[in-house]
Amino acid sequence: MKNSYQIAVLPGDGIGPEILDAAVKVLDRVAELTGVSFRYVYGRIGGCAIDEDGTPLPDETLRIAKESDAVLLGAVGGPKWDQNPGHLRPETGLLGIRKGLGLFANLRPATMHPSLVEASSLKPEVVAGVDLIVVRELTGGIYFGEKKRYTVDGREVAEDQLIYNEAEIERIMRVSFEIARKRNKRLCSVDKANVLESSRLWRSVAERVANDYPDVELTHMLVDACAMQLVRAPKQFDVIVTENMFGDILSDEAAMLTGSIGMLASASLGEGSFGLYEPVHGSAPDIAGKGVANPLATILSVALMLRHSLAMDQAADAVERAVWAVLAAGHRTADIAADKSRAIGTEQMTAYVLEELAKQLEN
Repeated sequence: MKNSYQIAVLPGDGIGPEILDAAVKVLDRVAELTGVSFRYVYGRIGGCAIDEDGTPLPDETLRIAKESDAVLLGAVGGPKWDQNPGHLRPETGLLGIRKGLGLFANLRPATMHPSLVEASSLKPEVVAGVDLIVVRELTGGIYFGEKKRYTVDGREVAEDQLIYNEAEIERIMRVSFEIARKRNKRLCSVDKANVLESSRLWRSVAERVANDYPDVELTHMLVDACAMQLVRAPKQFDVIVTENMFGDILSDEAAMLTGSIGMLASASLGEGSFGLYEPVHGSAPDIAGKGVANPLATILSVALMLRHSLAMDQAADAVERAVWAVLAAGHRTADIAADKSRAIGTEQMTAYVLEELAKQLEN
């Protein structure tokens, strides 16, 4: 473990600056109590970059990210840029940084903490004990395929290509099998092999890679069936691996099992230890600047960063225990509060986590 790390901080749009402020405070507390130092280098991405730099992903931002040990990202997007052409949409910056940094594996854990069972819209017996992870392929598929708009017989036509090659599928499968091997040794590969040729290749590569992991049980499920089973019987899943678009949708659905999308962290990893860490929720422009955003998904993303990129497992465990302890004590932001009148804001929730983190790291 090194004694000093450079972290690229990309607040983005909407509530992004607020929740990344909470993340930096958590890292500062970790630094204070462990002797490790963090240097923060800030960059623009998304809508704010479009406004300031004329592009959703400035070259300077990509340079900063490549020179850092890890990247913390807030959120991008908002109605201000919804009518922009594709190359000037905030989400294009998000896709671009993933591609530019070679981040092909997106990890999205969904864990139901006992104290949040009542926050879920599903029955307690359905969600109690849920502990799964969605592994999403991040740099291939329809999001990165060629896109066309043209006219045929006077009618406008749109076309998006969904392309995967064998190597792209194999590497995400190996990441998923390794994760499953460290958990409960069950991997569910999700596709649409009854319709899509890309899914048939996906399934065949999964079967081949499975030969190298005889200790892990591999099953297959069609994406529509998986979407249904996630809300019907989510505890059947341990690790889910799927392609880019399916993973985008299923991981957001899995987030709601935990009571709020504001609770779901994510890690986007490439080769080696480098990674980009962000909450799964969006920029939430309707609450931006009001101080009510839930910072916990971002704080849990910090824990993922400490574990996967910085080799600080003890600090990562302490951050996660601090979050669970704060929830167990009954503290809630509005998105997870049964009684909205007692909900606390972003700063107060962060303060409780910092207080509990000090206890965890001093023990």
